Amino acid sequence: MASLTLSHAALVPRHGSSTPTPTVSIPAFTGLKSTSARASTRGQVSATRRQVAPTRRRVIVNAAVETLQKTDTALVEKSINTIRFLAIDAVEKANSGHPGLPMGCAPMGHILYDEVMRYNPKNPYWFNRDRFVLSAGHGCMLQYALLHLAGYDAVKEEDLKQFRQWGSKTPGHPENFETPGVEVTTGPLGQGIANAVGLALAEKHLAARYNKPDAEIVDHYTYCILGDGCQMEGIANEACSLAGHWGLGKLIAFYDDNHISIDGDTEIAFTENVDKRFEALGWHVIWVKNGNTGYDEIRAAIQEAKAVTDKPTMIKVTTTIGFGSPNKANSYSVHGAALGAKEVDATRQNLGWPYEPFHVPDEVKKHWSRHTPDGAALEAEWNAKFAAYESKYPEEAAELKSIVTGVLPAGWEKALPTYTPETPGDATRNLSQTMLNALAPVLPGLIGGSADLASSNMTLMKMFGDFQKATPEERNVRFGVREHGMGAICNGIALHSPGFVPYCATFFVFTDYMRGAMRISALSEAGVIYVMTHDSIGLGEDGPTHQPIEHLASFRAMPNILMFRPADGNETAGAYKVAVESRKRPSVLALSRQKLPNLPGTSIEGTTKGGYTITDNSTGNKPDVILIGTGSELEIAVKAADELRKEGKTVRVVSFVSWELFYEQSDEYKESVLPSGVTARVSIEAGSTFGWDRIVGSAGKAIGIDKWGSSAPAGKIYKEYGITVEAVIAAAKQVS
Repeated sequence: MASLTLSHAALVPRHGSSTPTPTVSIPAFTGLKSTSARASTRGQVSATRRQVAPTRRRVIVNAAVETLQKTDTALVEKSINTIRFLAIDAVEKANSGHPGLPMGCAPMGHILYDEVMRYNPKNPYWFNRDRFVLSAGHGCMLQYALLHLAGYDAVKEEDLKQFRQWGSKTPGHPENFETPGVEVTTGPLGQGIANAVGLALAEKHLAARYNKPDAEIVDHYTYCILGDGCQMEGIANEACSLAGHWGLGKLIAFYDDNHISIDGDTEIAFTENVDKRFEALGWHVIWVKNGNTGYDEIRAAIQEAKAVTDKPTMIKVTTTIGFGSPNKANSYSVHGAALGAKEVDATRQNLGWPYEPFHVPDEVKKHWSRHTPDGAALEAEWNAKFAAYESKYPEEAAELKSIVTGVLPAGWEKALPTYTPETPGDATRNLSQTMLNALAPVLPGLIGGSADLASSNMTLMKMFGDFQKATPEERNVRFGVREHGMGAICNGIALHSPGFVPYCATFFVFTDYMRGAMRISALSEAGVIYVMTHDSIGLGEDGPTHQPIEHLASFRAMPNILMFRPADGNETAGAYKVAVESRKRPSVLALSRQKLPNLPGTSIEGTTKGGYTITDNSTGNKPDVILIGTGSELEIAVKAADELRKEGKTVRVVSFVSWELFYEQSDEYKESVLPSGVTARVSIEAGSTFGWDRIVGSAGKAIGIDKWGSSAPAGKIYKEYGITVEAVIAAAKQVS
């Protein structure tokens, strides 16, 4: 019988390394396409804070703690020191990196990976694994050492020795697209904890939708280590506020409380009571006062965190950065530079470590080796559980498979509507809502929402309610005014399972608040759909604070992201088709506030090519002039062409809805749209002209806006700024 592994699609790292194909399989699809403690004023935890009401407690069957109690303390310490010295040695060999965090966080890292987390190192994409996020991504040698010890094929000894080198699978910050076992790309501080909120949201949502009283098939935790720098970044507070509001009880964050940042002790700039802040955000808070050697404290904190099911938990773990270094521990000098040969030797002597660089003692290797068979057994057990679920609940199983594997339901794209010029015109933001509501019933992984602008962005899926603490099965997500956190949470959702299609929305100008998350979307191959409305001066009276000018150009300059500016219903449908299909590339849809007509010649198929001819009265691929427009200005180009043709001109009108897609087409196709022999070209777009010279050439002319907008009715602004039919006609005559 045919079979298909129920895990993520194989990840192909950019430098050509490969990952072994998992062998644990389940029955094939049906119905889908094949394919030192701080001062008390800084956060001392009261006794009442650590108490958990009996009604909120549950029995935790914790294999980690059971294993832990059977493990000799000396072996635990040797394992922890192995982690420390793998990090020290890799940073030293590279003469680059951040040894301090791995040295301080090694105990919590060991306990998580060796005693608590459920995973299969030979299949990093097993669906029901626990997720781990190192939000303090500069300390990535901690994670690489843990993956190496756990038996992940992506991080062999040679990979550790190639830390931060060209083509290695151990880059300077964790990158999910390079290193199987790394869930999300971190480094920009605060992004990781926000991603972790997205991962935990995804788990809570899927569990609510698909678990049954007799079948709990979605049941995993999200763990995260974040540092003082993450705590200072606003994005962390945005995301953690939502995590508390949503009651993400399977999110457990470890705050590495070492009170050292690059500039020195955090007392110089960061003296708030983080504990009280997180309590106010709706989190359960625990303080482990001795994170250096208090192994039982860490274990007990994890047990307590798991017993609190109605809210996320922050475990503040007070550590010493660079623990074990006799001269650099607890100082900024150990944060971001190699220890140096003398200090490495001193640290080896101080911690009693007689081994050569990169050595893993045999007893440590043997102890960790059990994770390979144990992980395979965990996955096999879950696969059998899922097979029983599928036989009993085939419809739910088919939906979940689509989300888990990224294999979209067959024929989903047929749900997208098409339009004719006779169809009444509408704002593309309204047409976007039509697309979302057409796709929601056929795409089980579609989930998303807006930054407190749903009624203006038009992003509600009308057949669903709101994802909330009490209704996590619903698919409309209310992010509040938290654009940056919203984008990063959606990255976490996208990277949880490849069949998720997360979208988020705000005004296009407010991408400025979330650009960091959008850049990480592109870098980490997270296929988030960014629904950005009010895309130009066409929004009118709100004025230049809300009118995007440089934004289109800035996203066109960003690698691995699709920038769409559709002109009407067909192009909006085409943009959604490509965006949904692009699970490893995010998409930005710039949508109008004002009504636009449905133009002749537009199509879904044309949109998928990025640029295409919508009307042309020339022959032989030799028009007198080519007019090129996007979005609301494509209508202006069409009207100008009509007037020029009355004067005997042959005119081609090209919609340039996505530059990126156009330049991915064959040379023959590009020549058929923009023939090199025709240099008379005029572009029109209500945004910066930056970049248009590549398209219109030195002999052409770009009409746009290279100054701030104004507050006035849209029609008046268009006229005053020269975004008019008359301006296009004049430019066409000038260049032809």
